[in-house]
Amino acid sequence: MIKAIILDLGNVLINFDHRIAAERISCFTTKSPEEVYRLFFDSEITCLFEEGKISPFEFFFRARKLLSSEIAYDTFLPIWNEIFFLTPENEELYAIAKGLKKHYRLAMLSNVNLLHWEYLKKQFSFFDAFHHIFTSFEIGARKPCPIIYKKALEILNVSPEEAFYVDDREELVEEARKLGIRAFVYKGTRQLKEDLLKIGVNLNEN
Repeated sequence: MIKAIILDLGNVLINFDHRIAAERISCFTTKSPEEVYRLFFDSEITCLFEEGKISPFEFFFRARKLLSSEIAYDTFLPIWNEIFFLTPENEELYAIAKGLKKHYRLAMLSNVNLLHWEYLKKQFSFFDAFHHIFTSFEIGARKPCPIIYKKALEILNVSPEEAFYVDDREELVEEARKLGIRAFVYKGTRQLKEDLLKIGVNLNEN
């Protein structure tokens, strides 16, 4: 029996595109948008930041050095944050989550850094759908590290088999499955409903 439902954040609850920031940051460096994307968003410092192991200012100064840029922090901050956008499908998923919350323990589990998280909380209101929110920077580990999944299960007080988890990234779903979690790749709200029904989740909002 499923007792807890865990949803990913990025490109599930809300869409995002790092290339939006890469394009804007490239105006403050000699590097192309693609070079910014590769060097910055796939870098070790971004991983450390998402694990809460470096502060926002340390992240900024390391990133600026990596990019050989003189961009100011106040200029960088909105560029870094303004990569998120809601779609009609995001809004439909929010409605589904609100209904599920009446019957199950609802949680969000995300690889996210402190700056993005503070921005998201100010700009968007869909977090009220959840009983628990688990972020990588607070837990100190990023998916697919088993620690972050296990911590979520511990706080939710459920066994792996009692948890349903959905994420848009196959490799993160696979790691959850290795732990025994009933995990599925997110392919839209229609597929999500089918996956939930398949394992006996009640979609009745009443």
